[in-house]
Amino acid sequence: MARWRPPGEKSTAIITRAGFERLRAELDDLWRVRRPEVVRALAAAAAEGDRSENAEYTYRKKQLGEIDRRVRYLSKRLEVLKVPEGRPSDPAMVFFGAWFEIEHCDSGECQRYRIVGPDETDAKTGHISVDSPLARAVLRKRLDDEVEVHLPAGPARYFIIAVDYEP
Repeated sequence: MARWRPPGEKSTAIITRAGFERLRAELDDLWRVRRPEVVRALAAAAAEGDRSENAEYTYRKKQLGEIDRRVRYLSKRLEVLKVPEGRPSDPAMVFFGAWFEIEHCDSGECQRYRIVGPDETDAKTGHISVDSPLARAVLRKRLDDEVEVHLPAGPARYFIIAVDYEP
C-alpha cells in the first residue's frame, strides 16, 4: 500500500545556467548510463528464478523505481525552468544570481551567499534559494542597505556590504 504525502510547496521555476546544465547532465546520465545498467542487472536477477526470495531482484526493482521517479521529475522540471540571461542594469542592486555579503548588525559577523534557484541550493557553498526568507529580504535592495529578515530563530537585521555578479 502506498503512503500518501501532501504535495510540496510550489517553488519558483528559475535557475542559473550552470544549475540548468547540471540538471540536464544528471538526466542524461540517469537515462543513458545508470538506467540501462540497472535494467541489465534486473534482468539477470530475474533469470535466477524465484523472485519472492531474490534479494538482488528486489533491490534492483527498487533502484529502477527510484531512477524512473527522478527521470520523470527532471524531465518535467526542465521544461518549466527559466534561465535568466544577461547582467542587471544596476550592479549595486541584489537580483537573482548575485553574490552578496551581509554583516549582522548586532554581532558584526559577515556571511557571503549567492541567490540561486530552489533546485540548486547548497548550504556548504553559500547557494541559497530565491524562495528563502533571507533571499526574499535582500532582493532589490542596494549596497549599504539595512534589511530585516524574519528567520525561524526570530528577526535579524543585516547590512548589505558587497554585491557581485561574477560569472
